[in-house]
Amino acid sequence: MKITLPENVQFILERLNKCGFESYIVGGCVRDSLLGLVPHDWDITTDALPEQIISCFSEYKIIETGIKHGTVAVVINKDVYEITTFRIDGEYKDCRHPESVNFSDKLEYDLARRDFTINAMAYNEKNGLIDLYGGINDLKFKAVRCVGDPDKRFKEDSLRILRALRFASVYDFTVEINTANAIFENAKLLNKISVERIAIEFNKLLCGSSVSYILNRYKKVISVFIPEIEVMFDFDQQNPHHNKTLWKHTTSAVSHIEADLTLRLTMFFHDIGKPLAQKYDAKEKLCHYYGHNKFSSAITENVLRRLKYPNELIDKVKLLIMYHDVRFTGSKKQLKHVLSAIGEENFDRLLKVQKADILAQSLYKRKEKLANIELSEQIFRGVLAENECFKLKDLSINGHDLLRLGIIKGEDIGKTLKLLLSLVIDGKISNKKDILLEKAKEINNL
Repeated sequence: MKITLPENVQFILERLNKCGFESYIVGGCVRDSLLGLVPHDWDITTDALPEQIISCFSEYKIIETGIKHGTVAVVINKDVYEITTFRIDGEYKDCRHPESVNFSDKLEYDLARRDFTINAMAYNEKNGLIDLYGGINDLKFKAVRCVGDPDKRFKEDSLRILRALRFASVYDFTVEINTANAIFENAKLLNKISVERIAIEFNKLLCGSSVSYILNRYKKVISVFIPEIEVMFDFDQQNPHHNKTLWKHTTSAVSHIEADLTLRLTMFFHDIGKPLAQKYDAKEKLCHYYGHNKFSSAITENVLRRLKYPNELIDKVKLLIMYHDVRFTGSKKQLKHVLSAIGEENFDRLLKVQKADILAQSLYKRKEKLANIELSEQIFRGVLAENECFKLKDLSINGHDLLRLGIIKGEDIGKTLKLLLSLVIDGKISNKKDILLEKAKEINNL
């Protein structure tokens, strides 16, 4: 079995070999290469000690920030490659990091400390694939399995729980039964992991191709760090538009939208506020959820801030959730008002959100709903193509023009421009400078 190595990686292996050391590519780059994917990073492991690695590459720029853990970064042709000494991890006390690291001259010891069999393979052209734990078979059968005792692996580093789910989601794998059982048994240990690290793994999990299956199979694991979802698990929506529990509708909606983090987060949280908004209609014998978008948006903000997501991302997700339940009627005026409020980029996202929402619902009126989305898409594209006015900068006047009219207060200028834009969108006045100025005078009693 041969892996084609990039020129720089081959050079590093050969240089270490000429200096008298063993060296291999290891971990994710081996896994991805065997899967026919292009690795993002090429990690290299060797029996050379950190100071010996530095000596071997003395003419190159060296980054020593990871040296106490045995990692030396070498810069070759502006690319950074991490070279790590074979090592044996000491005792884990914080469910994340070993207390100590001992260097070794044996590759097998280094591979034994790794998380999953698919990440515990090494390769060089001389010795070929080194697979001591059945990683190649697990790739073949699409299984995520711990190296050694899964209970021990997860107690050592509890972030591995989410890493296992992330790999299964991204690669469309199944978690091996003993590993899965250990995940459920140790799920509470995620409370000891930093929220930043949890968010990174959760984001990757959300953007995987098997996200729906993983969210359903491991919902109780996800609820350890997002307990707000628990009420959704068995929640009967009691509405003809829905034939699934709230949780299964949510996981289906997530899988029906493209693997973009903003969109997937939006679908994950879009209905989380429904239980708070539920109102039973005894006459119609069904439930309504008026205003659930507001509850969902508020809960989403709380969760994402707790997990320390970036403000910009939180704002985008909240905005899409607030507008996800808008029902477009085919009216250009209505569409342009929404477009004015959220901007064209978010409007494009909103149509995708609404389509995913529909595809996760029952068949009740589905054709009609999808046709309405298609019509909205056509109107939206037409508005853009015709350069129609829907935002303040499209107006033929601006704040400076209003200042010259004698409108001095910034608050009054802002209100006037917004009102003028609304009138233009509604077709009540033309977007012409002289007309807009006259209307501005009228509004401000000038």
